[in-house]
Amino acid sequence: MSRPHKYKAVATVVDGLRFASKAEARRYSELRMLERSGRISDMKTQPAFPIVIEGRPVKIRSEGFPNGRAVKYLADFSYLDAGGAMVVEDVKGMDTDVSRLKRALVEAIHGVRVTIIG
Repeated sequence: MSRPHKYKAVATVVDGLRFASKAEARRYSELRMLERSGRISDMKTQPAFPIVIEGRPVKIRSEGFPNGRAVKYLADFSYLDAGGAMVVEDVKGMDTDVSRLKRALVEAIHGVRVTIIG
């Protein structure tokens, strides 16, 4: 028996893809409709943005990773809007200090703006 998610999110499967919450699955369905209608393009799920400073990956050391594990920000979606600009979205029911910090780093390092979908 699996334990419940700490924020009460319910994992949901759509189009064979597993999403961490119903809200994330709902947003995926909305974006798929926009993509099919041609209003957005090149939609990606779970795009990763590595946290790299001065050409070196930031790493977190732990017992299982004594040499460190590279830190990355995993957004929920990215896509190109009608004007060709990249949009990065994260669906959040609960925005934590850690997610705000990682989002700020990604915005500074990668020059993207992460839109929070609540």
